[in-house]
Amino acid sequence: MMLPETFAHDDRSKSRLYWAQILALALLLAVAALPGGTRAQSAAPAAPAQQAQITSARPDVAAFRGRVDAALATGGADKGYWGLVVSDADTGEVLYALNAQRYFTPASNTKLFTTALVLATMGPDFRFHTTLETIGTLTPGGTLRGDLVLVGRGDPNLSNRKFPYEKKEERDGPPEKVLAELADAAVAHGLKQIEGGIVADDSYFDYERYPSGWSIDDMLWGYGAPVSALCINDNTFDLELRSAEREGALALFSLEPWAGFYKIQNEVRTGPASSEPKLSIAREPGSRTITLQGTLPLNSQPAKRTLAIEEPAEYAAALLKRLLEERGVRIYGEARARHSTDAVNPADSAAAPSTLVLAEHVSPPLMEDVRLLLKISQNLHAELLLRVAVRWAIGLTSTDAALKFAQDFRTRIGINENDALLSDGSGLSRRNLVTPEATVKLLAWIARQPWGDPFRSALPVAGDDGTLSERMKNPPLLDRIQAKTGSLGHVNALSGYATTLRGEKLIFSMFGNNNALRGHDATEVMDAICAAMIEELGTHAPAAGGTRRKSSP
Repeated sequence: MMLPETFAHDDRSKSRLYWAQILALALLLAVAALPGGTRAQSAAPAAPAQQAQITSARPDVAAFRGRVDAALATGGADKGYWGLVVSDADTGEVLYALNAQRYFTPASNTKLFTTALVLATMGPDFRFHTTLETIGTLTPGGTLRGDLVLVGRGDPNLSNRKFPYEKKEERDGPPEKVLAELADAAVAHGLKQIEGGIVADDSYFDYERYPSGWSIDDMLWGYGAPVSALCINDNTFDLELRSAEREGALALFSLEPWAGFYKIQNEVRTGPASSEPKLSIAREPGSRTITLQGTLPLNSQPAKRTLAIEEPAEYAAALLKRLLEERGVRIYGEARARHSTDAVNPADSAAAPSTLVLAEHVSPPLMEDVRLLLKISQNLHAELLLRVAVRWAIGLTSTDAALKFAQDFRTRIGINENDALLSDGSGLSRRNLVTPEATVKLLAWIARQPWGDPFRSALPVAGDDGTLSERMKNPPLLDRIQAKTGSLGHVNALSGYATTLRGEKLIFSMFGNNNALRGHDATEVMDAICAAMIEELGTHAPAAGGTRRKSSP
């Protein structure tokens, strides 16, 4: 700062000016520290984190706002962090916004971003192809001179699952049904003997089983099944424990599908009929030993648990070997896996003229799996679809490439790069961050796509199916909400579409983070906000036959 000429030779003035300069510099530094470098005289007071943005003067919006405030003031909810955006689906007008541009952990609402990407990339009619093939020779007598290779290309439904999904998930036949059908087809092709081994090849994308941000606690259970281009029965097996016929005896157990892959160390005893079941299941990472401990009451119902298969390709190879041997095929080699980290990649040689395909399984259309994935919130399927999309679109196979491809997609459709930071495709990662505003933008974009209506119908319906089948079961909410749920520890989410009693079409996204609510208490707050949306919002008279609650939180 320059000294004024009139003070140049005045010592006392120099002293006063010196301290004035120090004060001015301090003020400048304080202003610079304000968000965005805002000047102090023009800065508005910071809004409280839970203060809603006033977006509309409509009386119906004011009534809705009051009910939201009441719902978020209830015990437990009042200590959490909440975000909510509600917009008019026809006009795009934002009717209500609370922390719209703040970050929230989205849990399974991440699947909305993933499924939109895969449908936009591959289309709803895309189908997966899984093959049994060889680069060896099959003699007229049925001897295969070489390995028999099961080549996975990311099909999420190599199982006994029935399609289309109708109201609930249904199964038909043994869990290894598709693999058994491939074995049958190979035998029908004339296969009788294999001089080589059984190779399960999952090199269609990189050998990266667990996305960033997944917890070690997830690895044992079916919802945390590892990612592999070979997915037999969702990369899970079912463990069933039954009490013995007398007290004190070891409980009985069974595994399905059985591949002789895991060693079961069973220490579960049969307890008194009046006792409570106490079960503990443990498997160390990398181990093929599963330890069962605890007690089951005498004459109690079987205890069923779905466990993840930590090495899916190795398990698939062992299972296929067993199925072929059961059909009379003699196999001289061993069952083994081949990953992207191995030197030879038979998936890349699949198109070579010398490749002989003995059997092929073709999946249902992609939209069928998207519907299942969204209805039941299937984590592994979301991860597989994300990786298949990037492999199909640009030929890259790594998780990082898939995440970058997904980020570029979000930017192209108008979502700010910093408004959705995702580390996986399913929402199981604790590192994911999105804003309610970005989620509503995504849903609005989806609604304008040729596949927008099928996508909307693929979402769980309030009181009817999927993860909303037991929520909002009574009028006026029944069937008026179509939305994706989401939950992790201290996290709840619900985003989708709604139709009010007055016929207004809405798009909404709500998140609750950092609250201690559990189970019904956690969802009750969001359901109360949904009731307020349905009952209050809209500028026309309520539809005939609509039921309005007399009192709501």
